[in-house]
Amino acid sequence: MNTIKRKKNRVMAAVRTGYRILEPDPTSASKIQKDTTAGVFLQQEDKRILPIDLAGKTALVTGSTGQLGRVMARTLARAGSDVIIHYHTNATQAERLVEEIRELQCKAIAVEADITDPASVNALLKRARQELCSPDIVVANAVIQYPWKKVLQQPLSDYESQYLSCVRQSVLLAQTFVPDMIERKWGRFIGINTECSMQYEKNTSAYVAGKRGMDGVLRVLAREVGEHGITVNQVAPGWTISENHPDSIHSLEYRSRIPLKRRGTDQEIAYVVAFLASNLAGYITGAFIPVCGGNVMPAI
Repeated sequence: MNTIKRKKNRVMAAVRTGYRILEPDPTSASKIQKDTTAGVFLQQEDKRILPIDLAGKTALVTGSTGQLGRVMARTLARAGSDVIIHYHTNATQAERLVEEIRELQCKAIAVEADITDPASVNALLKRARQELCSPDIVVANAVIQYPWKKVLQQPLSDYESQYLSCVRQSVLLAQTFVPDMIERKWGRFIGINTECSMQYEKNTSAYVAGKRGMDGVLRVLAREVGEHGITVNQVAPGWTISENHPDSIHSLEYRSRIPLKRRGTDQEIAYVVAFLASNLAGYITGAFIPVCGGNVMPAI
């Protein structure tokens, strides 16, 4: 029974760390190992492969039930991390995501919280410590949605909502979760920004104001906590293909401006987040990384 369990665990570890599951191939018998319990073939470790391995880590993704959030949460779990699924109203989607992650043999809990309220964020920390642990990786992804209008028509309440969900969220998450990272001398704080922060397009003023405020907070934070082994970075997606925003004829003009001539996918955003969360990115901090096919290019 122990042998069977070890074989199953080996299969799951291979899946989580990126090793390929192979069909039988008689021409490469010396390179693969049959696992009769699982009924698959596993490629033996290749020293040329650099897996993104987050085994033993715990990640918090705010806004986990959103379009990008759910893909980030799944991807971090695929890399081996346990995941704290944060949601505000969509409990059904949160529980569904918890089940998906547990099927990957990772731990997961769903926690409701208002990420703009100190008491609510502190309650999230308490629940995390009770059922998993304080997160090693924090992804500040949640943002309040609102109708975009020109500056002269945009209600002041929308500027306030973007300040709350971009700037205030970043500060609260840092003040709540970074102290435990300092104790561990390891941590990752990843903010989800946007290409809009560098574009200044019409109708985006409230969004851009919030995200540029977030940028300022996180760059300062990177300088303040780097000595403790904590990195602070930002990922800036473009107009991304997701479940609710498929590619269509309406994006032709947008695609024409992009050097790669296509929209990115939610999975491509999540891959960059997983990389920044890993030890492969241990010497990167204070970075603002556009993932938008070259639509914006930060200058030196």
